[in-house]
Amino acid sequence: MLPKRIDKNIVSERIGAYSDSTSQDERYQIYKDLIGFVPPRIEARVEVTGALDPKMVDLQEQIREHGMYPKSFDVKTTQLMLFGMLLNSLSDAAVLHAIAARRAGATWNELQDVVNLAFLFRGLSAANRGAEILANIAQREAAEDTPKEN
Repeated sequence: MLPKRIDKNIVSERIGAYSDSTSQDERYQIYKDLIGFVPPRIEARVEVTGALDPKMVDLQEQIREHGMYPKSFDVKTTQLMLFGMLLNSLSDAAVLHAIAARRAGATWNELQDVVNLAFLFRGLSAANRGAEILANIAQREAAEDTPKEN
């Protein structure tokens, strides 16, 4: 469902240490609030670019924040739209925005309606991928509800 995480120690040793004036914890908090975790590719971008070009990370995050939270839409609506846009291009990032939409209060039916809209313009590939994403999110949510034994 998600790509493999990077080894932050290897990045620091081989590429360089994160050196942006904004801490990694601060950078990552918005993703934790929105999705519940930091996606692996975002972690890679922050760690690598934060070591090599910290100004670029700052600019990327400013633009992302500006675009991701428009005044015209609430978070749920924005995340549903992003899910549909990414599903239409069969992007594997679609799952992250579906998770964010659920966390923002989207129902299964709302997510299915987005899948149906993507189907109209992308076909069965979007319908298949959308159903797979919803099933995997349901499984993830069920696992989070299950008490963990130590």
